Amino acid sequence: MPLDVIGAGLGRTGTTSLKLALERLGFARCHHMTEVFVRPETAAAWEAAAEGKAVDWEALLAGYRAAVDWPACHFYRDLARVYPDAKVILTVRDPESWFRSTQATIFGFEHVGEVEKRPMGGFMKKAILPTFDGRVKDREHAIAVYEGHNAEVRRTIAPERLLVYDVTQGWEPLCRFLGVPVPSEPFPHANTTEDFRQRRTLPRPR
Repeated sequence: MPLDVIGAGLGRTGTTSLKLALERLGFARCHHMTEVFVRPETAAAWEAAAEGKAVDWEALLAGYRAAVDWPACHFYRDLARVYPDAKVILTVRDPESWFRSTQATIFGFEHVGEVEKRPMGGFMKKAILPTFDGRVKDREHAIAVYEGHNAEVRRTIAPERLLVYDVTQGWEPLCRFLGVPVPSEPFPHANTTEDFRQRRTLPRPR
């Protein structure tokens, strides 16, 4: 099953909401970081990809019609080459809002050494932190990296293949881009900062 949709937006740009929306629109299943949490045996392949090793993308993403969020967004260029017919969605949000959200959630650690204790900590250490030169708490630097990534996606992906999308826009631009009907129910909004914090206080499944 080839990917139909590739998410190029970094984490904390509405990727969970986009995952739910895509699955509602028929692009199921949609890969997201949370998929690795329930399939931890795939973490090693993502870490290998972060190290520059060859990866069988079709095997790693077998059964998925879409992929958003980290780790997949880190490899959007590779995935765009492997799946030339897939459409690419760059989720965006206000940079200041994005930075505040990262500090309250995925980058909400006091010391970088804490990263290894987290689910997918190896990937974060090998791919996400290096993307930000380890300076994820440096506001100006982190925002510059975020904006640079978004600009690079715009340069890399052909305009007719790319949707630059803020999830607050709702169904219409997404459905128009994908060529599917607009659902009657409200657009999903999930994984807010409060949602993230509540999950962190719950025991993790064994």
